Amino acid sequence: MAKLYYYYSAMNAGKSTVLLQASYNYRERGMQTIVLLPSIDTRFGAGKVTSRIGLSSEATEFSHLEDLFQLVDTVHQENRVGCIFVDEAQFLTRDQVYQLGEVADQLSIPVLAYGLRTDFQGNLFEGSQHLLAWADSITEIKTICHCGKKATMVMRLDSDGNPVRSGDQVKIGGNESYVSVCRRHFKEGLAGRESGQLTLGEL
Repeated sequence: MAKLYYYYSAMNAGKSTVLLQASYNYRERGMQTIVLLPSIDTRFGAGKVTSRIGLSSEATEFSHLEDLFQLVDTVHQENRVGCIFVDEAQFLTRDQVYQLGEVADQLSIPVLAYGLRTDFQGNLFEGSQHLLAWADSITEIKTICHCGKKATMVMRLDSDGNPVRSGDQVKIGGNESYVSVCRRHFKEGLAGRESGQLTLGEL
């Protein structure tokens, strides 16, 4: 029985590296994979998943309006698909998470989704919320805070390296805009100077 898997973490935990390695393993054994990427993520160019250590792969872009079940089913009918991989899965919609569940349940194709759990305010993304609710298997990919503890939160930074407390949930960026931190430093960063705490840039 195929399953829907969700691998989540804070930023810079190596999610894309793990995804690319898993896809390579399938292809090395002669099985076709589909790597899906939300069209909103253009950090490394359109239609390309790239890891921080230099691995990359072509990907099929999709918008928030795309029916992912139909997309996979069309390809699957022409050439049997062994596995589906989804990068930046936090940007999925509720409907798209359901559709990926249908890929596993109706087409018997395993789906491996990789993404963030929470945004820079500590709130769940739509995609991560429903993956956490509906995935058959949920696995944390761990990374560390600058203090050495496990990083579980993502903090957005301004151009001076200070924590940003408000704004749109989605703002595409890398190390220049975000840092992964533990819960303690996430709270202290959000508290700022009002409570006498140091900002992240001063820790």
